[in-house]
Amino acid sequence: MSNFGAMQNAIYNAGLQGNLPTWPVDFATLEKRAHEALGPSLTNYVAGGCGDEHTQDQNAAAFHHWGMVPRMMVDCASRDLSIELFGHTYSTPLFMTPIGLNGEASQDRHGDMAAARASAMTGVPFCASTLANDPLEDVKAACGDTPAWFQLYTPKNRELATSLIRRAEEAGYSALVVTLDTWVTGWRPRDLNASNFPQLRGKVLQNYFTDPVFRSLLAKPPEDDPAAAIFTWAATFGQVLTWDDMAWFKSVTKLPIVLKGICHSDDARRAVDHGADAIYCSNHGGRQANGGIATIDLLADVVAAAGNTPVLFDSGVRSGTDAVKALAMGARAVGVGRPYTYGLALGGAEGAAWVLRCILAEADLLMAVNGYPTLADVRSAGVQRTDR
Repeated sequence: MSNFGAMQNAIYNAGLQGNLPTWPVDFATLEKRAHEALGPSLTNYVAGGCGDEHTQDQNAAAFHHWGMVPRMMVDCASRDLSIELFGHTYSTPLFMTPIGLNGEASQDRHGDMAAARASAMTGVPFCASTLANDPLEDVKAACGDTPAWFQLYTPKNRELATSLIRRAEEAGYSALVVTLDTWVTGWRPRDLNASNFPQLRGKVLQNYFTDPVFRSLLAKPPEDDPAAAIFTWAATFGQVLTWDDMAWFKSVTKLPIVLKGICHSDDARRAVDHGADAIYCSNHGGRQANGGIATIDLLADVVAAAGNTPVLFDSGVRSGTDAVKALAMGARAVGVGRPYTYGLALGGAEGAAWVLRCILAEADLLMAVNGYPTLADVRSAGVQRTDR
């Protein structure tokens, strides 16, 4: 068992020597400082959402209308936050969500590598995005002994899709996370007003530019004709997926297949029927479709429909308290997105690791104070709606 909550004692003790934390422990201050570090263009992309960003805002706000009832006289001197998933035991129930601009978020523009190192430092698994500034093989190696997962934006070219999947297998990734809701990008006013789409400027495309199948589609290597390579990427990105495609995915990989973007209970049941190894309940952080419902409000129905199939969750998680509430609703693992990317912006791998440890410390201490020594106790306690 890990005592994540001991982090606060370390902070207080350091303060006795006049040493204050280098980075914030709360999301609001973290976000403000990270936006200053990222600058306007990157902030628009990382912090922005779809439409008027109502869904994105609701993702975070909706956690506040779910509450948990404390239980007293329970021995919580030690807590167990470990989970089993994809044949591995993880010391934490958190994971780092795939974020397609991680590579640009760190000051050295190798944020994917920094995120992987943060994973190695904390034991929190990293779900590496197809969109990256470093090849997926290098990113996996930087994760050290912590298992990693690979997120796939399925290209229209199946030979290229197969190549990316096989590379992930050979690199040692433990699961394939297939994103379902991003074959086309949603209406994002912040980026549109700035006429800025980083991939069209050649950013975070190294997994394509280093892929032998992708390179075979080009008349010249990307190094010699980057504009043509970017055009080819744009032409091949974004395969529309249907349930019939599950048979193909299962035919080309032995990796556990996770379907990302499931928010409806009927889709959860169909995912199970078609052989998904896990369901990933997410609305892409509100970046793809506006006018939706906060994902946390949909989680319980997805979990019920999934049966014994594990459910991963993200969208709107800003704190350890948020993570515990999602776990109480039945999520097997909870994804942290923007917060760790903001950590990358402020302090690279160390900054991201700091943010993850803060979230874990808060989750651990909430379990301690509320009388939940294990995640099974958290799920047994459940949540209550507080605004009805």
